[in-house]
Amino acid sequence: MKSSPALIAEFFSGSRRALSKIISAVENEQTSAPELLDVIYPKVGRAYRLGITGPPGAGKSSLVDELAKLLRKNEYTVGIVAVDPTSPFTGGALLGDRVRMNDISTDPGVFIRSMATRGSLGGLSQKAREAGDVLDAFGKDFVIYETVGVGQSELEIVEAADTVIVVLVPESGDAVQAMKAGLMEIADIFVMNKSDREGAGRALNELQAILHLRPNAAWNPPVLSTVASQGKGLEELWEKIRSHRAFNEQDGRLQTKRRDRLEKTVRELVSRQLKQEFWDEEAQRILRESLAHFQDRLLSPHRIVEELMKKYRATIRK
Repeated sequence: MKSSPALIAEFFSGSRRALSKIISAVENEQTSAPELLDVIYPKVGRAYRLGITGPPGAGKSSLVDELAKLLRKNEYTVGIVAVDPTSPFTGGALLGDRVRMNDISTDPGVFIRSMATRGSLGGLSQKAREAGDVLDAFGKDFVIYETVGVGQSELEIVEAADTVIVVLVPESGDAVQAMKAGLMEIADIFVMNKSDREGAGRALNELQAILHLRPNAAWNPPVLSTVASQGKGLEELWEKIRSHRAFNEQDGRLQTKRRDRLEKTVRELVSRQLKQEFWDEEAQRILRESLAHFQDRLLSPHRIVEELMKKYRATIRK
């Protein structure tokens, strides 16, 4: 890789190659990544971030594709972070949304990056959020996160996005499943996609009935019908996104949300660094020796942790 100053200069001159290289450095945890993120950080904060989540098969990629085209029609630039399941063999993304989003992949105003979950149960890894920062600093007007769609654990998206869109489909009682999964609490906008299918009206009514049971809030999530594969309903979705953005920008809500996001990021980075520092060779040795007594149960897990913490505290006092 080029030296960081040269790469940064290319990045700020609008080089897509430099953009791709910096995201790769972040994703692969290269030694240059912290420095690169530090240098570009003053430019972070302009992009509005959308999170698209929901169960598998809901048509999230089609919706992102059509939404990106609509944003481009309105002369906005778009960065897309499409999070796919992690390969157990390579650690990389399995599906590759760049292949699925053929309609917009050649648009110079759109940049698409598929990334792996890297074991994140919330559907969005820290690396994906950092890739969003890179796209933001690059000058994208909108950053769209599309989560992996594991159905029951998509909750990290609320920490990364300014507006969260939950995509459902008429089949399989998705409205009820969404309530169980906790998606009801994180959604700013609900989209009933593939609404040309049988049972869509009933599913829409069920979802609206569930929402009526929620306590009154400052923002009541609207429920929209779309057929993303045909581009239907996207204009209304865009209007609701604009309305929620205007709501967020009132009374400092967006600033508060982004400050909370920064705090969470700092806490996660501290936890990661402490973990790396903790498991040095001496800690590994203590653990191996303790596990040698596993069968005779001479040392409990709590006693092992106590020994490890004693060693760590002694290290940091030096």
